[in-house]
Amino acid sequence: MRSVIDILDLDVHELDALTDTALDIIAHPDDYADACRRKKLATLFFEPSTRTRLSFEAAMYELGGNVLSMASAAASSAAKGESVADTVKTVSCYADIIAMRHPKEGAALVAANSATVPVINAGDGGHCHPTQTLADLLTVRREKGRFGDLTVGFCGDLKFGRTVHSFISALSRYPGVRFVLISPEELKLPSYIKKDVLQKKEIPYVQTEDLEDALPGLDILYMTRVQRERFFNEEDYLRLKDSYILTPDKLKNAGPDLSVMHPLPRVNEISVAIDNDPRACYFKQVSNGKYMRMALILKLLKEAGTL
Repeated sequence: MRSVIDILDLDVHELDALTDTALDIIAHPDDYADACRRKKLATLFFEPSTRTRLSFEAAMYELGGNVLSMASAAASSAAKGESVADTVKTVSCYADIIAMRHPKEGAALVAANSATVPVINAGDGGHCHPTQTLADLLTVRREKGRFGDLTVGFCGDLKFGRTVHSFISALSRYPGVRFVLISPEELKLPSYIKKDVLQKKEIPYVQTEDLEDALPGLDILYMTRVQRERFFNEEDYLRLKDSYILTPDKLKNAGPDLSVMHPLPRVNEISVAIDNDPRACYFKQVSNGKYMRMALILKLLKEAGTL
């Protein structure tokens, strides 16, 4: 049974095909309005979410399907001690496909190995978030027209930011991509990603703590929030939470074609004064996420032979 747990579960040709499908959905929505009629998506969210859960649900409804929703662990038998494996085995009896978010790294893989229907990882702890990366890729394609030959800056929490980890893994498969990693020392990109992805593929990257100095050379700036829920020490969080705040004044150093992205939710790291700047793309990402999730649901249900 095909599931998507990591963005690397999808090869480059599949990523390109998914973005093609998403663009066709945008252009011809009526052609897809009944594509998943009588099919059910279960959304199992053991961790808070607004965009991802509602995006999955909107995606399935717009494909003509139905949704079974579990919005919190407290509302499920997990509160009684039921394992992830048992939960997804049960839900597989009711649904045709599952989207699951869980605070523990590796939980999505456990789910995929236990379920009898496709499982989509909607975020597992600080590990990865493949469907956010699909939203990011569609945004890049619509804004830049290409995935290769780009200089991409990641700023903020690069240590715990699962969206950063997935996006770097995806972009690293395209030619001519360069990375600028902007973070405080405590929130640097994990060494295993630098070793297994960047250094292994000889992808050029630089590390810096200076956002303003990095801005002029970027095609894309991917801002992230410092995630309170990933810290064990409140004092460390408070010390680092406002490390980078993007303001109109700082953006004066950036080029006119810069695309500013953010997986959201935003806290302080992007001033609301930037929202109307034509370079701001983060709410476009939200919309793009729905279309890419529609494309992925279609792909997995077709491969499972249920469409």
